[in-house]
Amino acid sequence: MIRVVLADDQTLVRAGFRSILDDEDDIQVVGEAGDGERAVALARGLRPDVVLMDIRMPAPDGLEATRRIVADTGPAGVRVVILTTFDVDDYVYGALRAGASGFLVKDTEPTELLHAVRVVARGDALIAPAVTQRLIAEFAGRAERPGPSPRLSALTEREREVLGLVGAGLSNDEIARRLVLSPATAKTRVSRTMTKLGVRDRAQLVIVAYETGLTAPGRPA
Repeated sequence: MIRVVLADDQTLVRAGFRSILDDEDDIQVVGEAGDGERAVALARGLRPDVVLMDIRMPAPDGLEATRRIVADTGPAGVRVVILTTFDVDDYVYGALRAGASGFLVKDTEPTELLHAVRVVARGDALIAPAVTQRLIAEFAGRAERPGPSPRLSALTEREREVLGLVGAGLSNDEIARRLVLSPATAKTRVSRTMTKLGVRDRAQLVIVAYETGLTAPGRPA
């Protein structure tokens, strides 16, 4: 059973999401929060699989609440999906940096909502690699490019290559073809890279690839 907490300051929005989620045999809404403080408390106390988090909430906002939840529960803990009213929002990049596993627009179709919850609950990033790359490129391109990062010292040369390809938006199958590996081996290398860097999913790998300079907006894969 996938256990979900809904965090949104609009009661009707929470009621709509609950009605969709509770109709499924494998999903259960275990708590609701109308502000960030309550969302953090529920995540700590209930340890749900997924928190659906509104980005704009009072005391604190969804970004800070996400940061606290991720800090509390660690890489293998509660996963957060950010809810936004815009396809691209400045806060989304910050939320991914804070540890969110992806984002949804609030007017998403019910089937997409259910798919998102299941994808994130099993440990994958919600956003497809290419979409993640475009999102982060928009905001990372505004910042000064970083120099060599000591964070990469734990990686082998091949793992750095894999990280750069993930950051460029390539899927596991595309990485396998590029590096002449089996898909299973490519998946293993991506997973090993995530473990060494202490990140949760592909979205976080893309963040690292940009922030360490392995990938830059406009740079070919």
